[in-house]
Amino acid sequence: MTQAILIDIGNGDWLSGMRSFLATLMEKAGIEAVLVPTGLTVKNRIMPTLVSDPARLAQADPLSPAFPVNGAQQLAKLTRQPAGGRLAAVLRPCEIRAFNELVKLNQGQRDDVVIVGLDCPGAFSNSAFRNFADQYETADAATQAFCADLAAGETGREALPFSAACRACSHPVPTGADIIVECFSADPTGGLTARAITEIGETVLTGLDLPPAGEAALQRKTVINTTLASRTQYREQMFASVAQATGSIQGLSTYLADCVNCYNCRTACPVCYCTTCVFSTDTFHHEPFQYLQWARRKGSAKMPTDTLFFHLTRMAHISTACVGCGQCTNACPNDIPLADLFSYVAQQTQTAFGYGAGLDPSQRPPMCGFEEKEYDEVVGLN
Repeated sequence: MTQAILIDIGNGDWLSGMRSFLATLMEKAGIEAVLVPTGLTVKNRIMPTLVSDPARLAQADPLSPAFPVNGAQQLAKLTRQPAGGRLAAVLRPCEIRAFNELVKLNQGQRDDVVIVGLDCPGAFSNSAFRNFADQYETADAATQAFCADLAAGETGREALPFSAACRACSHPVPTGADIIVECFSADPTGGLTARAITEIGETVLTGLDLPPAGEAALQRKTVINTTLASRTQYREQMFASVAQATGSIQGLSTYLADCVNCYNCRTACPVCYCTTCVFSTDTFHHEPFQYLQWARRKGSAKMPTDTLFFHLTRMAHISTACVGCGQCTNACPNDIPLADLFSYVAQQTQTAFGYGAGLDPSQRPPMCGFEEKEYDEVVGLN
């Protein structure tokens, strides 16, 4: 039986409560450092930061709607090899699922890391966050305003500029965390609750000596169900729009027409992990005479070349591991809604394999093993 405890925040100040909780975690759970979104010295900018000094947690801001990068990439860097101390990481649900996929691909390890997941109401794109945060003098003030809008219920949430990926996300509750901070069940005027999900999480919470919390299961279930219903409707509309727009090669070419081969989407994608991408090799470093041949053959040749091929290749490589975090869209300089397309393709691919990226750490990724009976309608019966 897992244990729920009260995070004593006082006066409804969720942000101070989270900072106090993380400081207690470092002090009493033997945590050497915490990977957590933290305010930078630059005004109102937030990035994942590895904090080893508990005093620096005064700038931690895990409740902010900022989502500049997927933290799974950073946690993988910290866990590929032993780091020399026990770590904690505060992650969104999509970040946890991406990290689970990276662990399966031997890009990171769960040893010596305690994952703290937060219920996720959603995040903003980089540009939307800048516009929102710059209305306030400090990042703390922006986060407090964001939390106040959330506390206002559905009306407050609807007014917030959540990204399309977040509006379509079907997994707002952390899966695979050791500890969940239950923001969805929180009383805005009271305290947040934290619940252990694993034995490691329960051991950690028990050692913090914080008072037990009362159950808010009914309230939590209501908020989650309302959130999922809204997101399901949005996702179905989004997928229908993508299917109509990309149902042909011409349509797909039009959808991706603004691509300039900057590869930002590849860099931002948490599960696109190859050290050397084929598109960075000599295979796609064409000789000048090849460009001229292509131009002669058709009368002209669009440059840069291979833009459509690049995205088709990425779909083939990562559609089984895509967690729909939206960072590909966030990183695109030309605002191509890449996440809409990749989520649409990933949903079909993962459904076909009966797989949910990052949801079950013990489930093997598709095509990593042989099944005696699989896709008989394609390969035929023995």
